[in-house]
Order: sequence, then C-alpha cells, then structure tokens
Amino acid sequence: MNPVTFPPLNTLRAFASAAGSGSFAAAAGELNLTSATISHRIKALEGRSMCLCLCACHGAFS
Repeated sequence: MNPVTFPPLNTLRAFASAAGSGSFAAAAGELNLTSATISHRIKALEGRSMCLCLCACHGAFS
C-alpha cells in the first residue's frame, strides 16, 4: 500500500490565501511574500494534483 503524501503546508497556505483574497497580490501581502512566490506555489500545487486550482477570469479567481 502506498503512503499518502500531502503537499507542503506553505503551498496550501498560499492557495488558501489566494483563493480567499481573490488575488495573488493580496495573498502575497497577507503572507509577506512576493506575488511571484504565490504563483510558483500555486503552480506547484497544480502540478502535484494534476488539475487547475484557480482560474483567472476578468482579474478575479473562480
């Protein structure tokens, strides 16, 4: 049986903050990171889960 591995907590925090605030810039400010760091962490989560986590539509996420 394969053990379940979870994404790093920092990646989940970045996702939760971006989804909750609706922007990478706001999430970056909340977590004291750069927007690029938030973007990289979301991309890492998407690659790990093999699905699109956030869809940018008209400057907001859905």
